[in-house]
Amino acid sequence: MDDKLMLMIPGPTPVPEQALLAMAKHPIGHRSGDFSKIMAEVTENLKWLHQTQNDVLVLTASGTGAMEAGMINFLSRGDRVLCGSNGKFGERWAEVAKAYGLEVDVISAEWGTPLDTEKFREKLEADTKKEIRAVILTHSETSTGVLNDLETINRYVKAHGEALIMVDAVTSLGAVNIPIDEWGLDVVASGSQKAYMIPPGLGFVSVSAKAWEAYKTSDLPRYYLDLGPYRKSAAKDTTPFTPPVNLFFALQATLRMMKAEGLEQIFERHQRLTKISRAAMKGLNLPLLAPDDATSTAVTAVRPPEAVDAEKVRSVVKKQFDIALAGGQDHLKGKIFRIGHLGFVSDRDILTAISAIEVALRELGYEGFTPGAGMAAATRVLAES
Repeated sequence: MDDKLMLMIPGPTPVPEQALLAMAKHPIGHRSGDFSKIMAEVTENLKWLHQTQNDVLVLTASGTGAMEAGMINFLSRGDRVLCGSNGKFGERWAEVAKAYGLEVDVISAEWGTPLDTEKFREKLEADTKKEIRAVILTHSETSTGVLNDLETINRYVKAHGEALIMVDAVTSLGAVNIPIDEWGLDVVASGSQKAYMIPPGLGFVSVSAKAWEAYKTSDLPRYYLDLGPYRKSAAKDTTPFTPPVNLFFALQATLRMMKAEGLEQIFERHQRLTKISRAAMKGLNLPLLAPDDATSTAVTAVRPPEAVDAEKVRSVVKKQFDIALAGGQDHLKGKIFRIGHLGFVSDRDILTAISAIEVALRELGYEGFTPGAGMAAATRVLAES
């Protein structure tokens, strides 16, 4: 059946009808008064979502572009930075930092395990000369389904006193509590195709007063990603360059939806979907990549049975049910599949995906579970919620 594709990946995520209809409207001039009104509302609601009074700037870029902007605007060539790496995206930020001539000290952990917060403490406490200029890390490591302990690492950064903390919150902002002002986070980047529930194309960067002080002396090259002009333009409810106007229509709609649902309810829904997914996979006797105490609320990474290639599970689920699951990346390709439960995803969606996975496993010859065991485990979690 055509037009029944169901996205159960960590991005792009499903888009609600309100946002789709908003995007279908005729564009308007991005220098018009009507657009400025939308920009003002969007900016106010972004601050609500980010739990901050800091600037939250909107770029026409992916989450990678937002994160790169968040790094290059506040650092200088030769600066020493600590970069946490326990997955695809942690590796990416180390690569970006090296590309701009930064001195990168990588704190790594095996894919599927959280970053060791004590290693950050040790490095920061040993830096008596205060040479570390920033700590860069991914909060929700989408490639593995691990949630790193941002709160603890940030506490060590604050004790250091000089370093900025720069956070890839691309799949955690809007899915788990990140009180930016309460924690004093300096730079937080995210992307529209995740918990914001709209298509790819917009990146968001929250910037603290401390980071803006560092901006004054930063010497890294930038033009389109120079956040100074974005800040000046945002103060006038406009943008420095031509934005994707219709994505702003969609963002206006979804931010209204999120406010109506409420922050606590949004976080509770994502947590419930995570528990359902993990319980169901355990019911199917499938091991999970991320430990229970460090699990992302955006995606659940699952190891298939030894005799089954993860890509075959994805293929059957896609061909037979038109449900898209995510695969493993780099050395995990074929070794895991990932169930996205981020953004516009409901209990019904996750139950449907679990049923499809059960069928696929049976078709691929896996008999290591009682039929219906995944659904039974999932419904028990629902009943307790």
